Amino acid sequence: MLDPRAQTLLKTLIERYIVEGQPVGSRTLSKYSGLELSPATIRNVMADLEEMGFITSPHTSAGRVPTPLGYRLFVDTLLTVRPLDPKHISELKGALHPDAPQRVLSQASHLISELTHFAGVVIAPHRQAPRIRQIEFLSLTETRILLIIVTASGEVQNRILLTQRPYSPSELVTAANYLTQNFAGLDFQQIRHRLKEELQQLRSDMTELMSAAVDAGAAVTAETASQYVISGERNLLNANDLSTNMERLRQLFDLFEQRTGLMQLLDLSNRAEGVHVFIGGESGIAPLDECSVVAAPYEVDGQIVGTIGVIGPTRMAYERVIPIVDISARLLSSALNTH
Repeated sequence: MLDPRAQTLLKTLIERYIVEGQPVGSRTLSKYSGLELSPATIRNVMADLEEMGFITSPHTSAGRVPTPLGYRLFVDTLLTVRPLDPKHISELKGALHPDAPQRVLSQASHLISELTHFAGVVIAPHRQAPRIRQIEFLSLTETRILLIIVTASGEVQNRILLTQRPYSPSELVTAANYLTQNFAGLDFQQIRHRLKEELQQLRSDMTELMSAAVDAGAAVTAETASQYVISGERNLLNANDLSTNMERLRQLFDLFEQRTGLMQLLDLSNRAEGVHVFIGGESGIAPLDECSVVAAPYEVDGQIVGTIGVIGPTRMAYERVIPIVDISARLLSSALNTH
């Protein structure tokens, strides 16, 4: 797509921008590219790269900065990945103790955050959806009801239901008894399938409450079946490219709390081998428009069970971050397989 000269200049521009964080001009490119080109030739090539959408000119500077499209070409075809320092590999190996899988995930998230100075995240292996032992309802106000779920393992989960009408204490007991007696030992997906048919035979004024309870129960148990661990979010406050936009940072931290969108994105990397890089808007998640996500799947017994990754600004040292994520995924797989 680009001739070797244009590739070299684009690679040099992105590498200098990642290091310095300032728009890159023709003088800097002449100094670092190793090409014997006149300033006029460099400017012409830069104009061509800008026209193709790989770089752009900030209004306040004569230099250029990479666009997400430029970063994508850089990562896919121009990047020279640096081997990870053996000291860091030993540090990762020594810290990932296989005796407690949940602790291994936390350790991996923390270490990958420390090594990259960004946010480290690990999607935990999916657990089987919990089965239900008992369901109870407790009226809080006329249209707010507390749903209490007791799983077969004894775990208790609560959710607040908003209803269209008030329910009497006897109605709540009747609905709870019906769900517990008929569906104990099933998970909520199974309950939802069976209840859909049986609700047609029940009194219509109880349908809303039971449907809301099953939907809320399915949501809460899905959350517990798919968990993730995130570390080093505060590192992003020190990333100049992100810290100047506090509204975007707030949206980013909201994303970390809500989790669902981020987990769906990271789950995509489970479908590909090796490291997957999402740059800016490629994620399809607005708070990540100025971020890159570098992620890789990890395995247990030859099966992909989760994802480990890093979230940081698009101006990150990809040649360093990618091997950190890659080796961390391999070491995490090894630790969990040892367990």
